[in-house]
Amino acid sequence: MCTAFQLNGYFGRNLDLETTFGEQVVLTPRHYSFPLKNGTLFKNQYAMIGMATVVENYPLYAEAMNEKGLCMAGLYFPGNARYFPEQANKTNITPYELIPYILGQYQSVQEVKKVIDRFHLLDIPFHEKLPLAPLHWIIADQKESLILESTESGLQVYQDAFHILTNNPPYPYHQWNVHNYMHLTSSYPQDHLTDQSLKPYGNGFGTIGIPGDFSPASRFVKTLWLKENAVMSEKEEENVSQIFHILDAVAMVKGSVKTAQNQDDYTVYSCCMSMNEGAYYYKTYENNQIHCIQMKNKVSASQLSIYPLNRQQNIQYQ
Repeated sequence: MCTAFQLNGYFGRNLDLETTFGEQVVLTPRHYSFPLKNGTLFKNQYAMIGMATVVENYPLYAEAMNEKGLCMAGLYFPGNARYFPEQANKTNITPYELIPYILGQYQSVQEVKKVIDRFHLLDIPFHEKLPLAPLHWIIADQKESLILESTESGLQVYQDAFHILTNNPPYPYHQWNVHNYMHLTSSYPQDHLTDQSLKPYGNGFGTIGIPGDFSPASRFVKTLWLKENAVMSEKEEENVSQIFHILDAVAMVKGSVKTAQNQDDYTVYSCCMSMNEGAYYYKTYENNQIHCIQMKNKVSASQLSIYPLNRQQNIQYQ
């Protein structure tokens, strides 16, 4: 399970899983060679940075941002994701090629919208020991967001007015479900029940009914509520902290959610990508200190720049 959103030029993401997967922060420079399963060689025009597993010098990104500020993330979509054999007159791409292929050549969501209908996702694994993950994707810049879902009906593209993606059900359900929470307010409530001028005995009464569980639909609603009401700043550090506070509010504590295999589903890492600064911030479940890697001065390197995660908790004693 996962949560991703865009807010005021920042892209936040929780990756929730039952295990780590060899993830590292990986910066792919311009003009890096990506051999595609359709038989062609793709070289990216724009550098990108994100969380990835590197296999055979190939960065398998979970999420990333390019140097123009375009962001993209793949989130778990079990039971609904479908991939297909190659189709003529289409841009045939595997799911794991999608993030570098899009971020490597497009600057904005508007550019992606002009070509996305040609895309066709192939049912070809990276290799036999790495089966395809069932995913759907959010693509976001500072102005708008798209959702991509490859289902039995083919590739579905949705304009994402809320700039949020979690997991199942398919995106149209989440669009409709938020109607159930229009009554929520951050304002101090008034008594509309009686003529006794009742007063709340604490703050937060306007949020009664907001979901608090970890299901995908509930995380979608809670993230929407928080991002719509979050106070943002003109300072980078304060905004980054605010993004992580939102992510923390929908993060999974180890032991609180079990999978069908009785494993702990927990927030392996959280990240924040700053579209203006070209900076990738992250923290792990084990170490909640925020770390930062910046793209500048590294976009023209000759090889991948790989940054192992710092999972050792660093407590500042005073």
